[in-house]
Amino acid sequence: MPQPGPSNFPVLEIWDPSSKYNFIKPAKRINEGPDVSKFLTSKAYRDIGIFVLQLNRAMCPRKSVGDDGKDKIQTFQIGSEYETQPVESVRKLQELLVRIESYIDEAPPDQGPRRFGNISFRRWYQLLEQRVTNLLHEFLPDSVLNFGPGGGNNDTTAIGELIAYLLGGFGSAQRLDYGTGHELSFLAFIGCLWKLGAFKDGKPGGDIERSIVLGVFEPYLRVVRRLILTYTLEPAGSHGVWGLDDHSFQPYIYGSAQLSRAITDSEPMPIEGSLFRAPKPAQVVKAEYVEQERKRNMYFSAIGFINDVKKGPFWEHSPILFDISGIKDGWGKINKGMIKMFNAEVLSKFPVVQHFPFGSLFSWEQDPDAATPQQSVHMANQPTSATSMPPPPSFAAAGPSTGAPWAQATSMPGASGAGIPYSRAPWGPGHPVPRPSQPRPNETARQLSTTQAPWAKSSDRPSG
Repeated sequence: MPQPGPSNFPVLEIWDPSSKYNFIKPAKRINEGPDVSKFLTSKAYRDIGIFVLQLNRAMCPRKSVGDDGKDKIQTFQIGSEYETQPVESVRKLQELLVRIESYIDEAPPDQGPRRFGNISFRRWYQLLEQRVTNLLHEFLPDSVLNFGPGGGNNDTTAIGELIAYLLGGFGSAQRLDYGTGHELSFLAFIGCLWKLGAFKDGKPGGDIERSIVLGVFEPYLRVVRRLILTYTLEPAGSHGVWGLDDHSFQPYIYGSAQLSRAITDSEPMPIEGSLFRAPKPAQVVKAEYVEQERKRNMYFSAIGFINDVKKGPFWEHSPILFDISGIKDGWGKINKGMIKMFNAEVLSKFPVVQHFPFGSLFSWEQDPDAATPQQSVHMANQPTSATSMPPPPSFAAAGPSTGAPWAQATSMPGASGAGIPYSRAPWGPGHPVPRPSQPRPNETARQLSTTQAPWAKSSDRPSG
């Protein structure tokens, strides 16, 4: 069950090391489209959501009253002490990532002609598989690896579950790809460590969460980006140009939180407004500005990587992000929208979550507090099996809520809804898309008119 954190905001539970737990080797459970609705009522879904919101809120700037009676604002940036001077648990994970990245030098890319998916990635992944057990023993404490009384072997201790999520966080050696499902697996790896008490050396109430995001997750993304560039990994489960990003999603959540309006430790996340003097969302289209901000902010860092791998006008290769850059209600609204979109386009999509395995730490068991997902256009359109082609993005309105506790906390639409229903409205006049002089081949008017996220309209005020 989730545990109350500061001011009663939900926090992912930390297991009691004096109790006995039945660890389970994580296994695939989502085999066909209808299984997604079961996932949306599982304890794993609940815990993923709680952990994402916990990390997200920690990244929001904080305000307090100084000795002079004036507001003091604290921001949390890439390269800050949360990354450069972390607690021991985070420092060890940084060393783990450095070691994993070093295997690239042992598996240089094949020089043969190949557009996507260099086969040498399989050699790199094989090295990681062969060494992963020793890596965890080197960089994680025994109290985590042999959690609970009595100890045991890999089949009966936490290490088997940790290995599954860590390996899943670095792409597919079979398909030579990487995407948001793999990013989700790494989040689960960190979540497992949280549950097993690995981060008890950090200060609760936001500090340790900031170290996790800036000191572990951002360095992880750097390793992944080097893998993508080195081995030209294909996007996994991508919507192509009509998706948010070919490879990642979470940096847009935490990066928009970094720029949202400052709050006190007792306030909920803001749903509109921006940090004073924060960069304007429209600045993402300016490559020089992005290069400057990517050193500080995770949202701009992710945009910067897009610029590293894609050429041409930003509005053309990343229309959804371009659309979002026209939002006038600030980074708080963008952050709320990102949470909604993550729920719909990552956690609720069969092509993304079909490979996520379930053990005891992220459990397939029913969440006793979950409401039954209601049928919707989105759920009806799930592919029937792993071999089915995913359906085109749904443009219908979002459906009813699942009643997930973290969905209610953000007033986001339920995961059983139609996903982020890319709007049928034309591009808003506040941020019009540049028009080419001649239509591009195979481009239809419908495509041009269906790329605006519904929460991008300035008139779409958040509820609650």
